[in-house]
Amino acid sequence: MKLSKLIILLLVISQSVLAQSQDSVQLRKIYDEALVNGHSYKNLEYLCKQIGPRLSGSAGAQKAVEWTKKIMEDYGFDKVYLQEVMVPHWVRGEKEQAKIIAGNKSISVPIAALGGSVATPKAGITAPIIEVQTLAELKTLGEAQLKGKIVFFNRPFDPRPIQTGTSYGMAGDQRRSGPSEAAKYGAVGVIVRSLTHSIDDYPHTGNTSYEANGIKIPAAAISTKGANELSRLLKVKSAVPVKFFFKQNCETLPDALSYNVIGELTGSEKPNEFITVGGHLDSWDLAEGAHDDGTGVMQSVEVLRILKAMNYKPKHTIRAVLFMNEENGLRGGQKYAELAKLNQEKHVAAMESDAGGFTPRGFGIDAPLELFKQLKSTWQPLFEPYDTDKLTLGGGGADIGPLKNAVPGIVLIGFRPDSQRYFDIHHTPNDVFENVNRRELELGAAAMTGLVYLIDQTGFKVN
Repeated sequence: MKLSKLIILLLVISQSVLAQSQDSVQLRKIYDEALVNGHSYKNLEYLCKQIGPRLSGSAGAQKAVEWTKKIMEDYGFDKVYLQEVMVPHWVRGEKEQAKIIAGNKSISVPIAALGGSVATPKAGITAPIIEVQTLAELKTLGEAQLKGKIVFFNRPFDPRPIQTGTSYGMAGDQRRSGPSEAAKYGAVGVIVRSLTHSIDDYPHTGNTSYEANGIKIPAAAISTKGANELSRLLKVKSAVPVKFFFKQNCETLPDALSYNVIGELTGSEKPNEFITVGGHLDSWDLAEGAHDDGTGVMQSVEVLRILKAMNYKPKHTIRAVLFMNEENGLRGGQKYAELAKLNQEKHVAAMESDAGGFTPRGFGIDAPLELFKQLKSTWQPLFEPYDTDKLTLGGGGADIGPLKNAVPGIVLIGFRPDSQRYFDIHHTPNDVFENVNRRELELGAAAMTGLVYLIDQTGFKVN
């Protein structure tokens, strides 16, 4: 009896070692295809240079939908289709203007209206400005000190977290909620320090959310250099009061019809079970949306292209989903989850790339602890040769997040590239193709393809 158990154990171990060896060979082939014949970079160049900004509801967004659908058809994916979704349609209008006014001194500073903001009056707004660090300070100051003033939220990125997304999360409430909160105390406008460690003259846009039925006041981001100068002048002890002038011409138009773009490789064994990989096709309007999220979109298409080029026949159906409207509404991700639930689709896993096209480091995995430990012990050695072996518990992304409640048992995965430079570029006029490195981008596509392959081979079972 003991001997038979030993034999069974040895067979299990030998099969496991053989599978690991086969997986290692397959990953090497995937990386070779990506690094020698990769298409991510050239596709990204077209998306950025021939189409450009792709804010939801814009002509650029529609061109991107049509072009990405065509390239997936040209690649010969088994199924390519559009998924209708109504999206917000906010437009920036003429370039914003802003000045710090200190006595007879006037200093122009770079600003960018926050997405979803209302416009200033046509002549702009000139008012005294008061600096705060947190939303809680508004309550302390109250209407007596805030009414009729512009509120300047100047909380910088915390430099201590190693993962810069943590700093972004810590600073983001002033942009998202600051304008609505300041309006409750009679403020006439809001200026927010750009969300970045970098000290430069690039203002970072991003969405703000007004409370339903609340007062809407105009809001803009100011560059970090501009924020530092404004803060310095406010701290100067003198009889000369500091005022701020800004003018912006944005407006919100009626919702527009747009689309998620979806391509599939049909599963040979489990065609009705899906592995989704995606990024968001829309971008802010200040630049080309290269790192946010042109890189993630092109990497997601590349996952399917690589598998097809290798003549790999997936067991499950592999989907590339190019989500629309992540930046200012998340309507594409919500619609995808809504239809997945309505159609009772079984989703094994969903992976998102929306952290830039920098050097791949690993993946964040949202799974039960025991399953995560098992996956880490199996996958980490396979990705060690490629320096992409940092697997952490907890992950996903904004667009795939709604699937967690819509599809029971799904494992959500966030692709994690190096984060140090991302928020220097994120939401700025500097988010252009020239700031993407070809090799880093293709390495990321290879890592994503490798993980999709591993999931397809075994699914998720706790031993």
